[in-house]
Amino acid sequence: MTLVVIGFLWASICLYLLLGGADFGAGIIELFSGKANERKVKRIMYNAIGPIWEANHMWLIIAIVILFVGFPEIYSSISVSLHIPLVVMLLGIIARGTAFTFRDYGVVEDDWDKVYTKIFLWSSLITPLFLGIIAGSTVAGSIDRSGTDFVSTYIFSWFNLFCIAVGVFTVNICAYLAAIYVIGETREQQEINYLTRKAKHTIIAVVLAGALVFITAVIEGIPLMQWIFSGTIGQVAILLASLSLVWLFFSFNKNKPNRLRVLAAFQIVMILVAVTYQHYPNIVLFKDGGYLSLTEHSGSEKTMESLGWALLIGSIFILPALFYLMYSFKKKD
Repeated sequence: MTLVVIGFLWASICLYLLLGGADFGAGIIELFSGKANERKVKRIMYNAIGPIWEANHMWLIIAIVILFVGFPEIYSSISVSLHIPLVVMLLGIIARGTAFTFRDYGVVEDDWDKVYTKIFLWSSLITPLFLGIIAGSTVAGSIDRSGTDFVSTYIFSWFNLFCIAVGVFTVNICAYLAAIYVIGETREQQEINYLTRKAKHTIIAVVLAGALVFITAVIEGIPLMQWIFSGTIGQVAILLASLSLVWLFFSFNKNKPNRLRVLAAFQIVMILVAVTYQHYPNIVLFKDGGYLSLTEHSGSEKTMESLGWALLIGSIFILPALFYLMYSFKKKD
């Protein structure tokens, strides 16, 4: 049953990046849109994320609950060592949701809308930045569990070139997903052309940010290249991601937005497979060479069995309702 729980943990993290990440990306795209296109981008993004934006956070909640119940040692280690970026990320989620609500559901339009807009846009950037920093910190080997001072224990555990580069990469992935997903949210050809250009720009940004991750990994002495390319699974995953990117480029002018969305999501899944499979089941790597493992540091057998059944039974009720929610709001008239 432990493998079932691990599967749900990985799936929840993956879905949070694919759905919640695109949610954050909507704000990032709006942030970097020129004034000439600001209003139409805001309208398109609102139509895309407005009905379901809050539901996306359920995947993060599921991941946190799984760690808290099934892997308490891993949960406590991450929440203590990385409490600063975690607090910033959570504050960003709260600020973003609050600002979005007041901006787009407010009864009266006044000067406060500009304030809410700025909070929404910048928190859309900051939140995935720190989400990526946290992810990078768990595998960078920078967490010093024997640190003797605050800076080495709670600052340098996440404040380094590699972790920041992973954060920047995550921001660009979110923008890329949002740009691809919203192409099918409008029927105006001029708007489709603009969003397509934005999507192509984000692809370039993702490639450059990915190169930055590899460069900083070399600088920090992190064997990222070995993790990804030393095994067949990693090589195949990167090959499939690259081929799907080429297919996506040729699909821009085919007027098939659903194909674009599937290809973009598939690429991100392949990237996650490539970077996680090699050091599985180790989920946290420490500076002293130690680690925390999903198999060695899980809860008791009874806990994992109860948690596994709860996830399996809960998914039967929750997932169909969630998909119906998304379908009902996205159904075209």
